[in-house]
Amino acid sequence: MRILIIRHAEPDYAKDSLTEKGWREAEFLADKLEHEKIDACYLSPLGRAQDTAKVTLRRTGQKAKTLGWLREFHAPVYDKITKKVHGPWDLMPSFYTPQDDLYDINKWGDTKYMRSGVRVKAEYNRVCKGLDKVLASHGYERKGKYYKAVNPNMDTVAFFCHFGVECVMLSHLLHISPVCLWQGFCAAPSSVTTLYTEEREKGIAVFRCSSFGDISHLYAKGEPPSFAARFCEMYANEDERH
Repeated sequence: MRILIIRHAEPDYAKDSLTEKGWREAEFLADKLEHEKIDACYLSPLGRAQDTAKVTLRRTGQKAKTLGWLREFHAPVYDKITKKVHGPWDLMPSFYTPQDDLYDINKWGDTKYMRSGVRVKAEYNRVCKGLDKVLASHGYERKGKYYKAVNPNMDTVAFFCHFGVECVMLSHLLHISPVCLWQGFCAAPSSVTTLYTEEREKGIAVFRCSSFGDISHLYAKGEPPSFAARFCEMYANEDERH
């Protein structure tokens, strides 16, 4: 089985849609995906993901199912220093790097900071439960840290969603703290992350990531990647997001 996790193209957050560049990215993404054998598509309910998927679905004539848990990971945390509410992934290095428990898959959700937020761990569990339900419908049932290959297959399942929830999905599939993924990885808009099952022992399947954040479809068209999701490369650079 193969999973494609696709981040929406460059967003216009105010309109919950895409920028002009984002629509180009969605077209170039469709150029790539229309040649793939995709057996099932699942979409976030948010407009920027729906619009990104719409271009590919129009090309292929394929139907898709919208799932509420695929929306951007929504579990606000209140920052006492900035006095602002933000996502639990928006952490300053000086804050999160000394906290070893944030790097631990079994402890991150029970840290004082995460427990101070609104349903962080509950929302994480909701996403994991939703993902497992989809995978079970495609023949793979979660059992501990692996999947029981009830009906092993070579289907391809695509998820059009968002960076925050993508990291939660990867966290669950690979048994890695989502904080490591939120802080250490960056999936550019319209990027494609690919995972395959490996069934080295009969009936026991695990997922392995073969590529993360692939944007070769943009490079093929001479389209530069969007800066969305990244922060300044140098603190002195005032032209980039801080």
